[in-house]
Parts: sequence; structure tokens; C-alpha cells
Amino acid sequence: MNVLMFSPGFPAEMPYFTRGLARVGARVLGLGDQPVEMLPEAARESLSDYLRVRNLFDEGAVVEEVKQWAERVAIDRVECLWEPGMILAARLREALGLPGMTVEETVPFRDKERMKQVLDDAGIRTPRHRRAATAEEVREGVASVGFPVCVKPIAGAGSADTYRVDGEDELEQVLDRITHVPEVSVEEFIEGEEYTFDTICSGGRVHYHNVAWYRPRPLIGRTEEWISPQTISLRTVEAPQVAPGVEMGHAVLEALGFRTGFTHMEWFLKDGEAVFGEIGARPPGARSVDIMNYASDIDVYTGWAEAVCHGRFSQTVERKYNAAVIFKRAQGEGRIRRIDGLETLLHELGDAVVDVDLLPIGAQRRNWRATLISDGYLIVRHRDLESAMAMADKVGTDLQLYAG
Repeated sequence: MNVLMFSPGFPAEMPYFTRGLARVGARVLGLGDQPVEMLPEAARESLSDYLRVRNLFDEGAVVEEVKQWAERVAIDRVECLWEPGMILAARLREALGLPGMTVEETVPFRDKERMKQVLDDAGIRTPRHRRAATAEEVREGVASVGFPVCVKPIAGAGSADTYRVDGEDELEQVLDRITHVPEVSVEEFIEGEEYTFDTICSGGRVHYHNVAWYRPRPLIGRTEEWISPQTISLRTVEAPQVAPGVEMGHAVLEALGFRTGFTHMEWFLKDGEAVFGEIGARPPGARSVDIMNYASDIDVYTGWAEAVCHGRFSQTVERKYNAAVIFKRAQGEGRIRRIDGLETLLHELGDAVVDVDLLPIGAQRRNWRATLISDGYLIVRHRDLESAMAMADKVGTDLQLYAG
């Protein structure tokens, strides 16, 4: 099977999905705007061929270039796991007559208002919501929904340009911050814990699913710099507490007609009720796939590839651990000057620490508002949830990076 992989080198997880395709026997054809020699090694060594285009988001030009390429190189599937490329990937499938999601099927996964309208029609609990393209429409949406509201881009991802608004003064401040966003969704703000429901499917069957817990919820984590945000892949995905979200997740997939690939849904638990947040036809970012792997000692990257290429997921999923990734933000500005507490933590937590990836001394500190990864992370795991949480919290308080 020849699989065209959209952007095999970016974002950071894409090279591992590209390698997964090669590992299940696919002949992987890359499509990107980077020189092939600039691709990460995991992607570069997995490709059988590569088409470099001038501008990956000039849809008309890319479709024509790929159609010409396909006259010489057979293409059986088009896969895209990067949110901004979803619609273009669907256009390529339609232009080449290939199976997979069409543009019409893809739009509800990209347009948050269309997404919620479909789910409203299916009787699934979503926040009250309104679409808005102008400041006045935002104000009208707020009047309809009522404070507090959440204002977020229609086609956004990762909590970027997303704000909680509690009153008129805050609303005017937010309106000034989102002038660059073409359209937003004005939603009821749901008070509650925030979780995920992530799946790998083929032919409409869920082969693998994961439930993760955000500590704190991303909107808070993206607001306060001192916080070390956590995501925990839960060992007990059938626990009564998360059962409403799992049930909702299956209903959402059915309502949206999702058949094959990876999905990432976010949902809220409010007074025992599951409330839908949003869903993407892609994996989660920010090392969430890695904590799925560490939670069960499996390879989800290759599992996805097997599902899309061969319609199966042959790995045995034994949920062994709660696996938590903790993101760190340096204090100060400039270059990393000091890292405190790491050696002590590694000694105290021992084998529970399974991955460490922090910026080295001398590296430029990252803009914490622009990246979920921040200045690096640790991953810890434990069979007991309370123990995993305690370790994650210890990393949050005892590990400190300083820049200057």
C-alpha cells in the first residue's frame, strides 16, 4: 500500500507516525514544504519518496502538483494528522478518488460551531454556543449565552487565543486580543474537570481508546505562568467517574460518522454529567501519545498505522500504569542558567521517571504562551493514581528552571 503522508516532519509527533506506517509495510510518500534533508531522521529514513511543494497551504497548487505526481507514483491513501492540513488532505482524496474523509465529513471536525450543531441534532450535551465574526456579533453571542463565557477560534487547537470572560470589561479586553482571529465560537463556560477521550478506529470500530485528565484544565494552565501543567493518561478507563465521557465519546463518533483514524475529544465532568468540549480527527499533541505508550507499554504510533492500513490493532493493551507528563516553565527571561532539583527527584522517584526532556543549560527559553511543551517535561508513571498524582505534583514544585 502506498500512503501519502501529509507533513511527515512536523509537528513533533509526525515522524513517529510516519515511521509507524513504514513498520506496518506501507510505502510512505511524504508531502511537505521542507527540504527532505531537513526532515527528522525518523521521518526521512521511513520515506520511499517525497514531494516538496513551494507552499503547503496553497491548496489549489498543491492539489495540481500531487495529481501530476500521482500519474507517476501510485497513491492508495492520503493521511494527515496535523489539524491545519485536514481540509487539504480531504481535497486530495476527492481529487484522486481515494477512500477516507471527504471535505464535507472533515468540516465538522474543523469548524467548532458546525461540530456542535451536528451533536446538538444528535441530542448530545454541548455548551450553549454562538458563531461570531465581528465584535458586535461576539457581544450578541455573550448576551445570548450569558456570563461566564469561553471565546475560542472556530478552527483553533491547543487553547490558543481562547479566553474565559466573566464580565463586560473583560469582554472588551478580549475583543482587542482577538482582532486577528477571523471567526470565534462564543460558548457557555463549563465549570468542571476536563478530560479526553482518544481513539484509534478502522471501519467504524474503536480498536483502542484512552482517557486522560488535565491538571489543571488547559485554559487555566495557559493563563498562569507559574503553573506546571499536567496530563495524566488514566489506567482505569472504565472507572465510574469517567464512564459518562466514554459513553458520550462513542456517541460523538457515531454522530459525526467517523470511520478510520485517530480522534482526540475533550470533555468536561460537571456534577456527574459529561459535557462535550470539542473533537479533532487527529491525535492529541503535547506528548499525549507518548504517555499512552508508557501507560500500557505499547506503540500507539504503529497501532494507528496498522489500523489505517490493515484495519486492525494487533497489540495487546494491558493498562498497567497511570502515566503523567509534567511541563516545566523557567523563571526569568533569556537563556537557561540553572536547573534545580532534578538529580534529587531522579533519586527519589527512581524507575517511576520514564522520560526527561528539559532544555539544556544555555538554551534560549521558549515563549510559554506559544508552546504547550514550554521549557521541557518529565514523564512519570505508577499503577496507583494517587501515587502518580503525588509524584507529578512533586515534579511541579521541586523541579525548577531559571533563565537570565
